[in-house]
Amino acid sequence: MDEISTGVLLSVLFVLILLSAYFSGSETAMMSLNRYRLRHLASSGHKGAIRATKLLERPDRLIGLILIGNNLVNILASSIATIIGLRLFGDVGIAISTGVLTMVVLVFAEVTPKTFAALHPERIAFPSSHILRLLLIVLLPFVKAVNLITSAVLKMVGIRSTKTSDALSQEELRTVVHEAGALIPRRHQEMLLSIMDLEKVTVEDVMVPRSELYAININDEFKSINKQVIQSPHTRVLLYRDTVDDAVGFVHLRDALRLQSKGQFSKSSLLRAVKELYFIPEGTPLNVQLSNFQQNKERIGLVVDEYGDIQGLVTLEDILEEIVGDYTTSMITTPSEDINEQQDGSFLIEASINIRELNKEMDWQFPIDGPKTLNGLILEHLEEIPTVKTSMRIAGYPIEVIELGDNMVKTVRVLPQHYAQPKA
Repeated sequence: MDEISTGVLLSVLFVLILLSAYFSGSETAMMSLNRYRLRHLASSGHKGAIRATKLLERPDRLIGLILIGNNLVNILASSIATIIGLRLFGDVGIAISTGVLTMVVLVFAEVTPKTFAALHPERIAFPSSHILRLLLIVLLPFVKAVNLITSAVLKMVGIRSTKTSDALSQEELRTVVHEAGALIPRRHQEMLLSIMDLEKVTVEDVMVPRSELYAININDEFKSINKQVIQSPHTRVLLYRDTVDDAVGFVHLRDALRLQSKGQFSKSSLLRAVKELYFIPEGTPLNVQLSNFQQNKERIGLVVDEYGDIQGLVTLEDILEEIVGDYTTSMITTPSEDINEQQDGSFLIEASINIRELNKEMDWQFPIDGPKTLNGLILEHLEEIPTVKTSMRIAGYPIEVIELGDNMVKTVRVLPQHYAQPKA
C-alpha cells in the first residue's frame, strides 16, 4: 500500500467506520423491533415491515450476516489505521492508531448508532432491510457455513439451538396491557384484565346464593303464587316443590303474563310453561362457564355441589358483569346498599356481602381464596360463633361484630383507616 496516499487511506478508513456504524445500528434496530407491531404493519402491506419480517424469520442467518460484515470492516479499518499510524508517527504510531481507532469505533460506530437505533428501530430497520436482503443473497453460502460451524460448536458443549417463541404468557400479557398507557383507554384496560381473570374466578364467586334466591313454591296457594309472579323483580323465576333442592324449572314472566291475559293461568299451565333446568358444578371457572352457556344456548343455571344440592344461581349477565362491570338493573341488593359509612369514618357492613364485591367496591384486600362472604370469613377466623362486641383483625382490618342472628354474623363495623398492620 506504499503507492496509496495517506489521504486516500484516511478516506477509506472513514468509509469503513460508516459501514461499521451501519452494521451496528442495523443489528440493534432489527432486534429492537416490536414484533407485534411489526406483524401488524406487515399484515397491513407495509413493504419495509414485510422485508424485516422475512429477515427475522431466520435470526441466526441475519445475525451471522451482520456480524460477518461488521467484523470484516472493523478488521480492515484496524489494518488501515495501523498503516496510517506507522506512516505518520513511526513505530509508536501503532499504539496511537490503536487507541484513537478504538475510541472512534466505540463512539461513532458502536454506542451512537446503537443508541439511535434502539430509540428509533423502525427508522433504521426498514430502510436497512433493502441492503441486508441483497447482502444475504450474495453472502448466503458463507453465512450458512458460519452457522453450521457455530451449531457444531454449540452441540459440542451440550447446547442445542431451539427456535424461541414470541408467545406471551398471561402475566406478560397483563404487563403489556398495564403499560399500554394512553394507547388503550383505562376502561378498556380494565375489561381486558377482567377477561384474563375469568379463569381465576368461579361461579361460586358471582352466583346469587341459595338464601337470596327469588323462587316460588308451586305447592303454595294459587293466590300466593299469582301474587309472587306479579311482584317478581326478575324476568325468570325458579319454581320448586317445598324445598329449593326439589326445583321444577324456570318460568319466564312473559309466558306467565300471557297465560294470565288469556285467562289460562293455573298451576298446571304454569308447570307446562317451565324451561328445563340447567345445572352447573360448583368450582367451574367463569371462562369455562361462559363457553358452556354459549355451546348449550343457555343464559341461566343452578349451581350445585358434589351432592347435587343447590347452592345458588348464576346467569350469563353475572359473568358479563365481571368483564364490563355492573350494567343491569336488579332488585338484588348491591354492595353499595350493604355498606354504610359512619360519621367517625368506620363502615357498617352487612356480613352476608360477597367478599369479592366488598373488595371491589371499597378497594380493600380481604382474602378471597376461602369463604365467599364476610360472615364466613369471620367464622373461619374465630372458629366459633362470636358474641356481640367481639373484635378481631382480619387481613389488617379491625372488625367489630355489631349484630347476630340465626347463628350468623349479621352486621359488622370495619375501621379501614386503621387497616395497616402495625410494623414490628
